[in-house]
Amino acid sequence: MRFTSETSSDGVCEQLFTLGEIPGVLWTPVGAAGARPLILMGHGGGQHKKAPDILGRARRFVAECDFAVVAVDVPGHGDRPTDEEYDRIATENQARVEAGEELAPLIAGFQALVARQTVPEWRTVLDAVQQLEHVGAGPVGYWGVSLGCGLGVPFVAAEPRVRAAVLGLGGALATAEAAARITVPVEFLLQWDDERVPRAQSLALFDALTSAEKTLHANPGKHGEIPAFELDSTLRFFTRHLG
Repeated sequence: MRFTSETSSDGVCEQLFTLGEIPGVLWTPVGAAGARPLILMGHGGGQHKKAPDILGRARRFVAECDFAVVAVDVPGHGDRPTDEEYDRIATENQARVEAGEELAPLIAGFQALVARQTVPEWRTVLDAVQQLEHVGAGPVGYWGVSLGCGLGVPFVAAEPRVRAAVLGLGGALATAEAAARITVPVEFLLQWDDERVPRAQSLALFDALTSAEKTLHANPGKHGEIPAFELDSTLRFFTRHLG
């Protein structure tokens, strides 16, 4: 892991890094020392590790909960190089949608493909970050919606260090089998008028989770319209299970 820059403001330290070919960012409390809970955040499609929703949530996790937060660019996003195969599939999928095919199954298939790469990458990122003195091997949480859910479900299912997860804006077409292996507490966000993920698929994904504790947070609105108050709920959820 190689740190490339460090800045701080309002009690939050931000460190950009590269880990092999993976560009990432780590947020920690200024002057942090010793182990603390760590949240891995998965960004949405077409976004990047410092997208506004990631950045805003990460800074609150650090400032209000004393957590560490890490996010990385998934393949084909942010500072990652263009992936010709992924670009080709995305272009083909767009043409198929324009020809009348349903969007949701195409998204699900694409996310399943990308997850084969991101799951081992994210586990490697956890390994490296938890070796840092100011992060340590504390409890781990995961937050990810939309693409972050499609990639996050197989990651949470595969990674025993994750003790709690916030997921949502995703469906069961490609992830139901992995969801059935998730037993940690989950807070699941669903937008009732989601134009990208059919409501029935989101409900099926929630139903597939085998967690003894899981809560469904359904709000009116389209795919990208999660109410701001849900962040307060997320903070309480992670504090209860990781803090």
